[in-house]
Amino acid sequence: MPPKVYKNYIKGEWVEARCGKGFENLNPADKNDVVGLFPASDKCDLDAAVDTAKQAFKSWRLVPPPKRAEVLFRAAQVLVERKEELARDMTREMGKVLRETRGDVQEAIDMGFYMAGEGRRLFGQTTTSELPHKFAMSIRQPIGVVGVITPWNFPLAIPAWKIFPALVAGNTVVFKPASDTPLSAYHLVKILNEAGLPKGVLNLVTGSGGAVGVSLMTHPDVGVITFTGSTEVGREVSKACAPDFRHCHLEMGGKNIILVMEDANIDLALDGALWGGFGTTGQRCTAASRLGVHKKIYKQFVAKFVERAKNLKVGNGLDPSVEMGPCINDRQAQSVHNYVGIGKNEGAQLLCGGEPLTGGEYDLGAFYAPTIFGDCHPKMRIAQEEIFGPVVSVIPFESFEEAIEIANGVVYGLSSSIYTRDVNRVFTAMRDLSTGIVYVNAPTIGAEIHLPFGGTKQTGNGHREAGTAALDVFTEWKAVYVDFSGALQRAQIDTHT
Repeated sequence: MPPKVYKNYIKGEWVEARCGKGFENLNPADKNDVVGLFPASDKCDLDAAVDTAKQAFKSWRLVPPPKRAEVLFRAAQVLVERKEELARDMTREMGKVLRETRGDVQEAIDMGFYMAGEGRRLFGQTTTSELPHKFAMSIRQPIGVVGVITPWNFPLAIPAWKIFPALVAGNTVVFKPASDTPLSAYHLVKILNEAGLPKGVLNLVTGSGGAVGVSLMTHPDVGVITFTGSTEVGREVSKACAPDFRHCHLEMGGKNIILVMEDANIDLALDGALWGGFGTTGQRCTAASRLGVHKKIYKQFVAKFVERAKNLKVGNGLDPSVEMGPCINDRQAQSVHNYVGIGKNEGAQLLCGGEPLTGGEYDLGAFYAPTIFGDCHPKMRIAQEEIFGPVVSVIPFESFEEAIEIANGVVYGLSSSIYTRDVNRVFTAMRDLSTGIVYVNAPTIGAEIHLPFGGTKQTGNGHREAGTAALDVFTEWKAVYVDFSGALQRAQIDTHT
């Protein structure tokens, strides 16, 4: 049976790329499995989508927010109904195991219901005036066309984090998903269409970053770009938006750490280190790719950690018994392997893994063994740079103060974790860890949608996703003054004469 052919979604219609070209979406666990054929769009397709969104904004911004929210609520209900189907398709196109793709869909469900509630809570402030017979307030207003550029590792959750708050705030959207995961993007757009989103409000254009992504982030009619991906590409997004001061929201890399103190519950910390380091095959911006362990328990902890990692079952994520899936593609697996070579050359001790998995079903996919380096110096490249694969660097330390210094000694600041029973250390770590997210006695992954998500330093540019903080990305504040005195009143002048 030939693979299914998918199309772009522009102006409420499913349309082919104008150039007529396409690309294959392959299952990273089985390269013989073609998930689908998708449009390899170009600037012409992108321009048409932006123009459509620009026109649709004129009417969508005037739809009352509670009515906009009803669309999101219905979409969330459909996501609930189709959760298993969506999860299985996601595992097939990007590889992570079913329990993780189910969680990915659940995040989209949660965000749909949460942002539907914000349709009645787009609060501003009312306040007093310094002048008599004068009323003062602030209100949120939508920005216009939002360009959404998303990665492949959370192909439903991250688009939902961006698209749902953008829509409920009254913006229109042009959505460019990662080329490795266009099927999940197609499903989300189709569901929102079924839920009653008016034509032109949400547009989907698939294709490469060079052909579609660059055109989107440089388009003068796109009021804000929201991007999740590498720091290198995020820097280019920032440069593209800077000349005409268009807004951009950047969610980029992480080099996250779990600190295991000498008084930690070791078994609990082991569970966290394993899940944080090898969940999603380490392909998360929040992955615990660094593990700091106190020297008093270092040998004991590392021996157990290596044993657990060696016993992880790696394979096709559709198999319920599999614990870790493949890398997203051969290119990413090779990048991981290159970093393993760097770690060896730096003098880190390779404790397990360090090789692609071969033989049998492994030859069909981009599989890599769970890899642990021990006795790492915190300034080694493998302990500084984001690898985005199943590689964990273990760093010994002697004191709590040294642990905090190691944790903060990277250019990123997304997520951090500490395992300890000492409440004083807990609160000191909460204060001193320079990351946007801090976990106590839990790994660095597992954010909840009603709290702000994002990081410091080169992880982002100060904005946050999720929670009510997400609305700040997609709205402008407007201050409104109503003078009902019937006379000219001059602020800061008439009050001090």
